[in-house]
Amino acid sequence: MGVIQRVVKPRNHRTKRILQNRGPKIIENTKQTLFIRGRKTNDDVLKCFKEMYFLKKPHATILNDKHDILPFEDAVPVESMCQKFDSSLFVFASHNKKRPNNLILGCTYNYHILDMFEIGINNYKGISDFQALTPSLGVKPGLIFIGEEFETVHTLKRLKSMFVDLFHQRASNLVHLPSMEYVFTFTYAENKILLRTYRVKLTNVGEQSPRVDLEPMGPNADLVLRRQILASDDLYKKASTKPKTQGKKIKNIRRDAFGSKLGRVHMTSQDMGKLQTRKMKGLKKTPLKPKENQKKGKKKNKNKNSK
Repeated sequence: MGVIQRVVKPRNHRTKRILQNRGPKIIENTKQTLFIRGRKTNDDVLKCFKEMYFLKKPHATILNDKHDILPFEDAVPVESMCQKFDSSLFVFASHNKKRPNNLILGCTYNYHILDMFEIGINNYKGISDFQALTPSLGVKPGLIFIGEEFETVHTLKRLKSMFVDLFHQRASNLVHLPSMEYVFTFTYAENKILLRTYRVKLTNVGEQSPRVDLEPMGPNADLVLRRQILASDDLYKKASTKPKTQGKKIKNIRRDAFGSKLGRVHMTSQDMGKLQTRKMKGLKKTPLKPKENQKKGKKKNKNKNSK
């Protein structure tokens, strides 16, 4: 049994918080991506490699040193790097005669390879090849997938999930047009995935909603899927599990819009005379009233006369 497969029991509160942070969540954190440069690269793949890192920042780490590794032949070095830099995604760039302009995208589960895709890059055009402005740092892009193959073909369905995880920034239920600066489109045609990027340009035309124009920008490329390693359905289902949204319902307890916990307590009427207070001189019982003292004195005199 491997070290990572063993059940880890936290020994203190700090370790418990770390394990809870790594566990499944209803709303996942933004996944960190590790960019690894291979032993040999050319200008096109290196340019694509660096521009993908620029679009992924600040949730990315790049290793500019050359690494003589082959992820499809030996995945242990990549897994150890992902564990060292706490990254669940990685991008590996390489170039050789057999597989030119090669880019490997992969994701891990418990720092073990889950899915891995080898993609060839053709007809690449970067951001600097267009006159459009460069996007701002950390802006969430829009993703559009054109082609029914992304929903019917098992391999392309997993590749689509990989692209979503790679360019995902943060979860949101609403679309804020002024903050959406660029859009990625992935079109499947003739056994190729056509990647096109457009800058969103908003024009005020005096109506309630502005007019939306798309201006071409980089990166643009024709992607060819070469090799892939896919996890089994059971392992992929286990890696995609989410905790239950609602546990056992507790009566008379609710949460407000700010997340504060509010409760309602039903109590019977209290006798304030029997309420235990702090024992101090100022809270001692007061002496009897004068009328009560006179009555007690009369009772004592009657008893003496009777005797």
